[in-house]
Parts: sequence; structure tokens; C-alpha cells
Amino acid sequence: MNTIRAAAAVLAVAASVYLASSATNAQTTEAKEKPTMYTYYSQWDLPRSKWAEMDKLRAQGTAAMARGMTGGVLVGYGDDETVVHTADGYTHDGWFSSMSIAGLLDTLSGVMQGGATTGAVYGSATKHADQILSTRYYAWKSGSYKGAYTHTAVYKLKDSAPNDALDTVAKSFIVPMMEKLLADGSIVEYEIDEEAIHTESPALFFLDFITPTAEGQDRVLKALGEALKADPMAAPAFSSMVDFSEHRDYLVRGDVTYK
Repeated sequence: MNTIRAAAAVLAVAASVYLASSATNAQTTEAKEKPTMYTYYSQWDLPRSKWAEMDKLRAQGTAAMARGMTGGVLVGYGDDETVVHTADGYTHDGWFSSMSIAGLLDTLSGVMQGGATTGAVYGSATKHADQILSTRYYAWKSGSYKGAYTHTAVYKLKDSAPNDALDTVAKSFIVPMMEKLLADGSIVEYEIDEEAIHTESPALFFLDFITPTAEGQDRVLKALGEALKADPMAAPAFSSMVDFSEHRDYLVRGDVTYK
């Protein structure tokens, strides 16, 4: 529960910045949108007996992604195993990012033609799902990171939320704060995603941040908690915009590479 509350803090404070006209608000340097980045994200639910075999397949997938990076098609890729499991969730994921949907689809076509996803391990999956996500708010530190932790917080805007609610909270608080955490090494990547191909509610959005170590998760959550304490009106303000009954957090661990 503490993790959920702390992860929500970043958006809670952001909402208060949006709703409260204050001197602090006026001094905030607004973040700029970037060219849209797209991510193809796949998840599988594999039997425990297949987990070790899945680890062996990572090298094959990494080689294919590395070729896409070298060719300028991809800007990032990775694969993960779930740390906090749920009864109806997934055990493993794989993803790759490009500055175009065509880049994603061309990479996907190459992976499938190479037969990387048709073996017995993937065939044993009891459940599988894909998403294509898009973001205009993101940043990363170039390099490869093994055993990195990705925390994903999922939120759903209320019908009454302003049309520009996500842009406002991103520019006024989330991006500036995440940039500070990126600069001090607490995180190596962040992004605020929406679905480009809607397979779930269009009101959903996703905040991801990746820490290179387990300790980094503590640093981020501490920073978010301190920000929340600094503004006691933050939680009520955020609650007016977000349906908390739909909020979920996910934590995975894996290897990631960014251009």
C-alpha cells in the first residue's frame, strides 16, 4: 500500500499544480512536448516450468533488437520478468521503441519471420496480449542496464477531467521532477504513455520510470513522498480528476537498452 500511495504522489502533486493558481505555479518552467515515440509492448503468462527456458531465449531476442538499434530503426528495447505477481496477470514481457509505427511493425515482422516467437516456450503461454503505446513526454540515459526495475503506474481520468489534463500535469510537474531524477541517476528512463491503438479505455494513461538498481526505487518513492508532504492539498485535487478505483501499479525486472 505504501508503494501505491507513493507512486500516486507524482500525479497527485501535478494535479494540485494544475488546479491551484499559486506563485509556485507561476515560477514553474513548462516542459516541452517531444516528437512522438511509439512502443510495441508484449506480455505473456508462462508456466513456472518454462521460466528458465525463457531466460535462455533472451539472447536471441536481444540480438534481433540490437540489429534494429544499429540500423536506426529502434531507439530502445528490453525484456522483463514480473516481480510482483497477480492472480490474473502476466509473468514476462518484451518491448521495443521507435519514432514511427512503421519502425515497430517492420521490426515485429522481422522478429516473427525469424521464428523467435513460435517455439515451445511461447506456445506454452496461457495468456498473451500486445499494446502499441505512444508518448510525447519521455527521456533516457543512453546505454544498457541489466537487472533494471521498471515501475508502471496506471491511471484513468474521470469523464469530468479537462481535455488537456494529461498535458497539463505532465508539463507542470511530472516532467520537471523526472528530469531531476534522471539527472541525479536515480532513474535511467521515464515516459508518460497513452495507447496509440486503443485496446483498453482511451481515458487510461501510464507513468513508467526505470531505475538501474533496487535502491533507485526507494529514492524515487522518497522524492515523491516529500513532494506530496509539501502540498497537503495535492491528494484531494488529484482525486477530483482521476478514478482511483482503476489505479494499478506494476513492478518488473529485466534488461533494457537505449540509444
